[in-house]
Amino acid sequence: MMKQWSLLAALLLVCGVATAQEQMHKVENVVLKGLDGSQCSLPMFGEKNLIIFYVDPDRHKQNEAFTYEMEEHHLAEGEEIVGFGVLNLKDSMLPNVLVRTIARKRTEKNGATVLVDDNRTLSTAWGLGDCNNLFTLILVSKEGEISFLGKGELTEEQQKAFYKALDQYR
Repeated sequence: MMKQWSLLAALLLVCGVATAQEQMHKVENVVLKGLDGSQCSLPMFGEKNLIIFYVDPDRHKQNEAFTYEMEEHHLAEGEEIVGFGVLNLKDSMLPNVLVRTIARKRTEKNGATVLVDDNRTLSTAWGLGDCNNLFTLILVSKEGEISFLGKGELTEEQQKAFYKALDQYR
């Protein structure tokens, strides 16, 4: 019985990695909100390749070591690449006012771009499925194709798949 569970777990892991790599479908720009509540589209959509950190604030620490390493060692940088965060406030259990305040203070210090999705606009329009309690990493080409989608705590294999997908845009 234990062997069957191990086989099933391994199969699900392989399918999860394959799913992350096979998400090549075209998406359109969406209108979200800035931290100040103003409406705005995704920055540089169609002009640069986008790394989007679509985060449920309840799980903002998922992939913390991975994202820290990425930032610290500039692993996701390139002239044709831009990254930013989108807070999935619809699924957050935390008060939206608190999340926005914390995000504003952090962005003042680090200059990061952070947008707000308070109605699951991005996940619905792009067919991402359930993103509740998940840190979702999305790589979108200039052409509007999702070339990587990973949800939750990314495995080492998924992290490698992300960098492999990213390398084609450097």
